[in-house]
Formats: sequence, structure tokens, C-alpha cells
Amino acid sequence: MRTLITVVAIALCPLLNPALAHEQDGDGKPGPAEKLGTVQFVTSCNAAVEQQFNRGMAMFHSFWFDPAMQVFKQVSEADPGCAMAHWGMALTRIGNPFAWPPPEKSFSAGQSAIAKAREVGTQDARERDYIAALSLFYDDPAKADHRTRSVAFQKAMGELVTHYPQDVEAQILYALLLDATASANDKTFAQQLQAGAMLEKILETHPDHPGVVHYIIHSYDYPQLADKALGAAKRYAAIAPSAPHALHMPAHIFTRLGYWDESIETNRLSAQAARAELTDQQLSQGSYNALHAMDYMVYAYLQQGRDAQARALVDEMAAITQLDVQNFPAAYALAASPARYALERGDWAKAATLKLTPKELQWEKFPQAEAVSVFARALGAAREGNVEQARAGIDRLHELETQLLGAKQPFWAEQVGIQADIATAWMLLAKGDQNEALDQMRKAADREDGTDKHPVTPGPLAPARELLGDMLLQLKLPAQALFEYQRSQEKEPNRLRGYYGAAHAAELSNNAAVARANYEKLSKLTLQGDSSREEVARARAFATQN
Repeated sequence: MRTLITVVAIALCPLLNPALAHEQDGDGKPGPAEKLGTVQFVTSCNAAVEQQFNRGMAMFHSFWFDPAMQVFKQVSEADPGCAMAHWGMALTRIGNPFAWPPPEKSFSAGQSAIAKAREVGTQDARERDYIAALSLFYDDPAKADHRTRSVAFQKAMGELVTHYPQDVEAQILYALLLDATASANDKTFAQQLQAGAMLEKILETHPDHPGVVHYIIHSYDYPQLADKALGAAKRYAAIAPSAPHALHMPAHIFTRLGYWDESIETNRLSAQAARAELTDQQLSQGSYNALHAMDYMVYAYLQQGRDAQARALVDEMAAITQLDVQNFPAAYALAASPARYALERGDWAKAATLKLTPKELQWEKFPQAEAVSVFARALGAAREGNVEQARAGIDRLHELETQLLGAKQPFWAEQVGIQADIATAWMLLAKGDQNEALDQMRKAADREDGTDKHPVTPGPLAPARELLGDMLLQLKLPAQALFEYQRSQEKEPNRLRGYYGAAHAAELSNNAAVARANYEKLSKLTLQGDSSREEVARARAFATQN
């Protein structure tokens, strides 16, 4: 691992800007230059800490939270009268707003930091408004739930933008909050489009601001909008290559568009950078940033039939015994990647026997992550014909759904409910209730179409409409199956199982042209594949025979 860290640092060097001053490494020799983009956040703090404050904000904008925390702490020590340094610490303690709420420990630390910001105080009215706005997020949770406080913070930042129309940093933070608080059920994407329009305008004058390109990606991280963020996706990694999340984030758009090579490469760099952050004392730990990137890599490898490379990552994740941070992105990646590996390959028997690892992780804090593994087991059992195991899994999914509703996490409750619907449909089919199974599967597909994936995941473990196509094929209704596969491809493009399902359904429907088109796409998609999967073999055989 020590050798790996050295190799990582060398590999990243060509990405960094040699014109910047070099930091010093442990032996006093120049280390790689740091490149985080350009941020100019005006404060009333001493001029001597201005550069460091901007550095902390640049780190925050790339969700590099722990280093940002340390920078803001250094600013507060260098300038004890800088209230905004404590505001920066409180802002950083929020963590990823797309994975809210923050852990209890972080929230408590954030409350202390914002209280300190108020105690230190400032004569600058704008800074007082920043502190007041963030204070709304840290209000006593007993008074209001997390979403209510988040929306209050967002609205306060909107008022701040109105009062200080020239404050670009306020606009950028407001755009982030518009994205983070947008309703998952709003298919007009009103807040996301508002945020994206603001950020695109700012990009014209601030082309190297990490938050601008980062939040443009989040604004358009939807199948209907992804094309609008392709430019930002191609820029972000070059703007802030020192931040692991900046190297990962372009993969959100690459995944939406089915650009698997690009997704793999940017996530490979992100995972390497995240691993390189670990010290000698942390070598047995897994980095949550690395895990998040690795989950996206597993997904991309599986779409190309590069199963051996996907399996190597799954095995690496399974060997982890502890984490640098126990948070939802890490828990989700640890649950999702082995489940993906089984379900994408149609290994239902393996899916039915999955276990959550590491055991030391506090899984009870992440019910939506546990649900991923439960769903894979239930679906695997149903497709293996084990009705009792499937029913037990479905019961557990409903328990987790209720738990998430009680925790006021309606989005994840809905996702778990959809998973329960899918597993129920296949259980009904295993019991021989074909009509009920189809009705349930159509309900699940329609329900999933009414939602969207969370940024923490590259995509659903098994798209519901694609599974509906599978069921229709199994029931010898290939023309209907083809229709459902084609609908699924509109939302989840360039998927191996999607192409295969459409090709096979078209073939059975005597639609040679559509079968050929999908088999050709599948063959092209899997050119680098090492897979012996039936889908790949059939595509190559079809190409040879036709």
C-alpha cells in the first residue's frame, strides 16, 4: 500500500499546474503542486488569511471536507477575530448536502462552530447575514426536521443574494442549496434549472471556480438534462485535480450518457487520490471517497462486460475492515457493489446469499444502504424460486421503508418501497401467479419512472422497466418485452442487459433489423470485455451468423 500511495502521487503529477507554488512533503522536498481552482470570497478578516480562507472555500466546493476544516481552523487561529472562519467550519460540518442529514457528531460540531461565529461577531452586515442564514440550518432539531431547516437555510441564502446582487459566492452557495433541496418528485426540475441558469451565467466570468462547474453537474444530473452538463463534466477534473471528489464528479454525467470509458478513468483517478490521503496509520482503512468512486467503476465495468476488473474492485471493498468516515456514501457503496456484481450478471443464486460487510460498520444508521442488500437477496431468491426467502426479504424491506418514513426520509422510503414491489412481482411469478406478477411489475416500473436516482449511486441496481422486459420475455411475450426494453433505454442508456434484452426480444419477435442494431451495439460495447456471459456470446454469434 505504501508503494501504491507513491505511485498515485506520481500519476497525479501530470494533472497538476506546475506554475503554482509547491507544498513541502514530509522530508522537506517539494511535493506535487496543489490545484483546487480559483475562489475569491471577500471577508473582513485580516488580509494575511485571505488566501487560506479562499483555499478552504475551494476545498469545500469540491466536497473535500476534512482538509477544508483544518484550513478554516488555521484561519481562526491566525485571526481570532475572523468570525467567518468559524462560519466556514460550520459550513464544512454540513458535509455533502446531497447525503444529508449529517452525522450527529458533525451536526453537534457545526452547532458549536456557528455559535462561536456569533460570539466572535463581525461589524460587516453581509457577514452577519451569512452567519444568520447558516444558523437556521443548525437550529434545534427538536423545533423542526432536517428538511425544514435545510429549506430555511436555502431561502435565507436566496434573500442574501437579493440584498447583495454582486456577491457571486452567495449566488453559488444558493445554487447548491436549490439543487440539494429540490423535490425528487418535481419532474419539471424547476429548482435545478434555476440553479443551472445562475451557474452558467457565472461560469462566463469565473471559468475556473470549482463550485460553479461542480454544481452545474448536480443541476443537470438527470437523464433529461445531462447533455447540458457535459461541458462542465469535461472541465471539472482539470480545474481541481487535487480534490478526490472533483475527479469523481464528472462520472455523474458520463454515467447518465453511457460514457463508460470516461467514467472509469475519472473514477480511477478519484479513487487513487482518495487512497493517497490515508496515512501510514490508516492503511487498513477504506476511504469513503474511494469507495464512492469504486462503486461507479464497478457499474461501468459491468456495462462493458469487464467482469474480472469489476470483481477485483468488489473483492478489494470486501477486504476492508474499517473506514476513515462511517457515512452513507461509504455504506451505500459497500452494500451496492457486490449486489451489482451479482444482479448485472444474472447470478441470482449469488445474489440470494449476499451478506453486508464489514460487520463493524454501524449498518443500523443507514437503513437505505441495508435495503440494497436485502433487495438483492430477495430478488435473487425469487428468481431462484425460493418463495419463502423472498417473502422474508420483502417483509424486511417494508420494515426499512417504515423506518425511513419515520426518520422523515421520504425519497429513500419510496426507493425501498419500489424495491419491495419488484421483489414481490418476481415472488408472485415464482408462485405461478402470472397476471398478478405482471401487474405488480408494471406498477413498480411506473413508480420508479416517477422518481430518479440519488447522486450517491450511478444507477438502480436493476432498472424496474428492464426487469419488466425480462418478465415479459419469460412469459413468452417478446413484442411487449421489446417495447419495455426500449423505454428503459431512454432513461438508462448504453446498458449491456438493456441492449441484450432488446436484441433478444426483437429476435424472438422476428424483427431482424432491431435485433441486429441492438446486437451490434452490444458487441461494440463489450469489445474490451473479458466476460463469458451468455449475452456477450450471443451477440457475437449473431454478428457471425448475420
